[in-house]
Amino acid sequence: MIPDETLAIIFGLAAALSWGAGDFVGGCATRRTSAYSVVLVTQVMGIITFPILAFAFSESLPPSNNLMWGAFAGFFGAAGLIALYIGLAKGKMSIVAPLAAVISVITPVIYSALNEGVPSILKITGFTFAFIGIWFIVSMNAGPGLKAKDMEYPLLAGVLFGLFFISIDNFSSTAIYWPLTASRVTALLMLTGFMILTNTLSKPTSDVIPVVLLAGLFNTGGAILFALASEAGRLDVATVLSSLSTAVTVLLACTLLKEQLAPRQWAGVMAAITAIILISI
Repeated sequence: MIPDETLAIIFGLAAALSWGAGDFVGGCATRRTSAYSVVLVTQVMGIITFPILAFAFSESLPPSNNLMWGAFAGFFGAAGLIALYIGLAKGKMSIVAPLAAVISVITPVIYSALNEGVPSILKITGFTFAFIGIWFIVSMNAGPGLKAKDMEYPLLAGVLFGLFFISIDNFSSTAIYWPLTASRVTALLMLTGFMILTNTLSKPTSDVIPVVLLAGLFNTGGAILFALASEAGRLDVATVLSSLSTAVTVLLACTLLKEQLAPRQWAGVMAAITAIILISI
């Protein structure tokens, strides 16, 4: 029998792989079509996949408050994805992804500390590395090439993802797939209404559809794996491990897109990743 904490680590790392690949593919798709279209497809895939899994694993319909937390997760997750994908499309993936990841970790770790106890000295050290990483990443681009407003999307995405993690933690102990279904339905309604009101409703071209579907597949898988990690262990452990997705995104961006970073920027990225690791110990 595998201990719960070990399962939390396994599921958390698997979520990182899935979400990291999804962020990279989603960012690539957003450079060729609307970010809203990309996120909309991820919600539709979830609406199809999650009920099938609920029936397959004989999951009972949870209480209404769990479905409500699922709805909150849908709102925060969809809004976070839009902010992240736009940020990835406008800037360097290897800078935007770590910054959003660090911010997304801080919020649920604070929430976890209030509910499960004060974090260890290693976690506090991790916070220090997180701020150092953000400073190096931003200060390296303080010149004409990058302005403060260019950090708005990754910062916003990080906060929204932090609230997304907290929402999932509030329902994962009793059910997973039905609340995740509620999250996707909420997100789909929100996104569709917003796109109609802002006249941004558009259909991806045929050459982009496979990329969009792949982003949706990875995003859906990441949500399931994170919920399983949150159910098996502490929220802060699940959050920080899944946030290692930034390492996957950075690796793919540098390998496939040949993005180049200055030494100080690499130091910032490595500090951000180190922060995530320290917080998880």
